[in-house]
Amino acid sequence: MKKLLIVFIGFVLLYSCSQKKYTPAPFPENVKAILEKSGSHSSELEKVFANYQNPEDSLKLKAAYFLIGNMDDKHSYSKFHLLAPDSTVIDFDIDDFSNYEQQRLAWDSLERVYGEIDFKRCLNIKDYDTISADYIINNIELAFQSWTQNPWSKHLDFEQFCEYILPHRSTNEPLENWRSYFIEKYKWVKDSMQDINSPVEAAVWINNDLKSWFRFDPRYYDHPTDQGFSEMIEVKTGRCEDMTNLAIYAMRANGIPVMSDFTPYWANTGNNHAWNAIIDKTGKVVIFMGAEANPGKYKLSNRFAKVYRKTYAKQKNTLAELSADKKKLPGYINNSYYVDVTADYVDVKDVEIKLENEIPDSVEFAYICVFNEGEWRAINWSKIDEDKNVVFAKMGKNIAYLPAFYINNKVVPAGNPFILYENDDIDFIKADTNILLDIELEYTTNRTRIKSSDNIAVVNFIPQKIYQLFYWKQGWKLIGEEPYENKNLKFEDCPSKALYWLKEKDGREYERIFILDEKGEQVWW
Repeated sequence: MKKLLIVFIGFVLLYSCSQKKYTPAPFPENVKAILEKSGSHSSELEKVFANYQNPEDSLKLKAAYFLIGNMDDKHSYSKFHLLAPDSTVIDFDIDDFSNYEQQRLAWDSLERVYGEIDFKRCLNIKDYDTISADYIINNIELAFQSWTQNPWSKHLDFEQFCEYILPHRSTNEPLENWRSYFIEKYKWVKDSMQDINSPVEAAVWINNDLKSWFRFDPRYYDHPTDQGFSEMIEVKTGRCEDMTNLAIYAMRANGIPVMSDFTPYWANTGNNHAWNAIIDKTGKVVIFMGAEANPGKYKLSNRFAKVYRKTYAKQKNTLAELSADKKKLPGYINNSYYVDVTADYVDVKDVEIKLENEIPDSVEFAYICVFNEGEWRAINWSKIDEDKNVVFAKMGKNIAYLPAFYINNKVVPAGNPFILYENDDIDFIKADTNILLDIELEYTTNRTRIKSSDNIAVVNFIPQKIYQLFYWKQGWKLIGEEPYENKNLKFEDCPSKALYWLKEKDGREYERIFILDEKGEQVWW
């Protein structure tokens, strides 16, 4: 009888342990913040933590904390409209045009009718309000499987795994189960490799396949968001951000540590660019372009002022985290999810200058800008000290810059433009209106897009077009305008020692800025 009682008590204890109710442990602060924001959906997120309570799942629990704790700004859009300034909805579909030039002509004609048009993205779907526990758990399980079962992943530590394998999304694309698809699609790669420990070789095999069915299409510059996985599988074309995302899906699904690096604005041409990078087995970063060029074969020909790397984790030292009001911050640097990797690409210099213009009330940050498609665009920032000094960290060289403030969503000059040369010299450009020149100009630069993810070209003047010459003095000042009639353009009484801009009147403003050297020849920036 005593033996039966002992067996019964043991059974009860065993059963009660197996049915132990999940009791939430103290969560990391960032996880608690997300659970509070998610409201009633927090119970769904907590199911993920409940799933990983066994000691052998401790790393998976940390992975769940990483994903959910950094979910603050993770979202997608289910609706968007192309709007005129008066909120008129405009019907516009990139698939209606056979090429990018036709599409841009149509866009320009719409702007002549409606004014400046742009997409308004609505129905912002936040991950922490909608994502399911099953989705997160499945993502974690497949990510760990790819990390632990592929020999080319064994050089990654847990922190690298969290950033470069684990994330369930790349940007603001719709949430989909891309991992299962690409695990199945590329299960043959391991049997094809010569060096099974090389993540670079594994990436080459996968990228060769991506190149066979996906291609760059500049029409997608006018797509309102980054494409989702299903859309890219269907249309098989996209812009550079889509190409980097596609490579991230295909390679992270298979345990290859791939990230997306980007420059917000080129420093010597228009537009911006994003591309992929991979961590090889020695820890070195190797760049490539998803669906276009393999690791070791990809070249970036334009000049960098800044290169940033997208992260899933929130970065505490970003401007968005240090500023009290995100609404007063410019574009690309108004987010918390990137790190500065400019020094991995080019020689850099910390630019220390004193601001020449008066600092507006309540302004605590200054910006450094590059000239891109007719505008000075902020690319880095600095806190202003009490003596009006600023330090812009790790800036690319051989580039023209403008120090600026950002007020009411506009770049406002904080001083004269300057050139940071390769030898670290800084030369401020101050127009001299007392010494005037007659200038004869031979050509202008323009931007053209062809079937690659980045490209520039020099073009001649276009007959019958009118060209305007400006110089910079706290803003662009018109010197004069001349029609092109099969000869060089001549402008009289131009301020000397100036920064100039020669552009087609009413054109797209792709032309570059320049100075004149000692021989009077154009030097482009």
